[in-house]
Amino acid sequence: MKFFGIEHLSLVDFDNKLTCTIFTKSCNFCCPFCHNRSLALNEEIPEIPFENILSYLTERKKYLDAVCISGGEPTLFNDLPEVIQKIKDLGYLVKLDTNGTNPQMIKKLIDNKLIDYIAMDIKNDLNHYHETAGVSYINLFNIQESINLIQSSGIDYEFRTTLIKEFHTSETIDAISNWLNNPKRYFLQKFKLSENCINQNLHEIDIDTAKQFKKILQTKFPNVSLRGY
Repeated sequence: MKFFGIEHLSLVDFDNKLTCTIFTKSCNFCCPFCHNRSLALNEEIPEIPFENILSYLTERKKYLDAVCISGGEPTLFNDLPEVIQKIKDLGYLVKLDTNGTNPQMIKKLIDNKLIDYIAMDIKNDLNHYHETAGVSYINLFNIQESINLIQSSGIDYEFRTTLIKEFHTSETIDAISNWLNNPKRYFLQKFKLSENCINQNLHEIDIDTAKQFKKILQTKFPNVSLRGY
């Protein structure tokens, strides 16, 4: 497992925790709104040796609480458990960002008590999932299995959807509310176009529409929040 990005201090990746976020390469999705283009598309960028990351985490133990592993898609790597164990051996909490396509790995991490918080992206309703994820086919059974595993794990978690004008409507948000079973936390995230996005022709959803979407979800989910608005 290799890392190609690091945010030395994040105040938003893990609620109420001072967090270092590290980024893997490679993803089995190609979400048009992804802001980590170089990671998702495997572009040539310098690797950050894991030994250097461990050295930084060792030096900052007095000041940091947690490590977030993001990407790319971290669950694609078979040695993810070993990497997390080395981080936890330093005394850190660990958060995982995932697209939910590898429930077998998620189960392994949960069963071995290797993660303390999971954030899973819900790209869209089931009928529009593949186009929102930028791929021709998705095993939706794996997505559902990951959702079930996370919700029954006892681990703190969130589900989140990045709102895109081209992909999300009142109808798709309503379909999500009818699909999911009352998640503990659900975030509707603001999309911000940047030069690092895969598709440069997408648009954010305005705050009034986002509030309408929030109300739709709150008919089924009590704990829904806007993020970035």
